[in-house]
Amino acid sequence: MSVFRILDIAGTAMNAQSVRLNATASNLANAESVSSSVEQTYKARRPLFAAAMDEALEYQKNTGEKVDPVTGEPYGVGVNLMGVVESDAPAIAEYNPDHPLANEDGYIYRPNVNPVEEMADMMNASRSYHTAVQIADSAKSMLLQTLRLGEQ
Repeated sequence: MSVFRILDIAGTAMNAQSVRLNATASNLANAESVSSSVEQTYKARRPLFAAAMDEALEYQKNTGEKVDPVTGEPYGVGVNLMGVVESDAPAIAEYNPDHPLANEDGYIYRPNVNPVEEMADMMNASRSYHTAVQIADSAKSMLLQTLRLGEQ
């Protein structure tokens, strides 16, 4: 696998973690919002990712590279964003008849966002992003060292 392909894969990983961080930030920003109906209540958002298998198979066909003998997967897969979906967990109903947004039954609805889970997800995404940056930096360093071999 070429060093440039490693940079491409690290780039897809950084993009995926950036989307994940943005979704988590949006969830945390709306965690304390309230509404008067279930339909208007903010729903937690989750990005869906998939390995870029079609791209990897095309790459393998064009380059002739074999599959990894351990996993059987083509080398250099990467990450694709399939979309961002809303959670199907129910909104949290809270009886608070004095609240200005309370419905006729006295209920307000809070989002299905768990701030503790969101913070854990944010830490995980941040660490994954950092790992992808380190991979790209290592690949760049190896490429520069390879270029310096010709100087001697």
